[in-house]
Amino acid sequence: MTSRPVENVWDYPRPPSIEPSDEHLVVTLGGMTIADTTSSYRICETSHPPTYYLPMSALVAGVLRPIDGTTFCEWKGAASYFDVVTPARTIPAGAWTYVVPTRGYADLVGHVAIYPGKVDTATVDGEVAQAQEGDFYGGWITSRVTGPFKGAPGTLRW
Repeated sequence: MTSRPVENVWDYPRPPSIEPSDEHLVVTLGGMTIADTTSSYRICETSHPPTYYLPMSALVAGVLRPIDGTTFCEWKGAASYFDVVTPARTIPAGAWTYVVPTRGYADLVGHVAIYPGKVDTATVDGEVAQAQEGDFYGGWITSRVTGPFKGAPGTLRW
């Protein structure tokens, strides 16, 4: 495991930065590993733990099932969603992507973010990530980041 500096999410920029990551990310669902990569992107935004975008090629074929509906991010544009499906378990709207992101976020094409709190485990360099509070945000909290984090009750206007 590589030692990485601790970051305070209040030092992250707004609009959010996009940065390549070589952290080892592993996601499990329904008793199986559905994603494993050391090549992803982190979105780092003021008051938010990083959200990881994994290359779609790092996911087991067939675990993402596109669904109808989109949401809009003021920075990245329109997000499209997936159910995350394994033989043992299905997570409705458990992942999302930006098919045509706004300028500055083109590297997200072909990548997918997964809600860490909806899967069995999501790990970063072997550490189990905790989910960012709230039902909308997809940040991965590890010992690498400190808060407080947006998402908890009373933080909507942060």
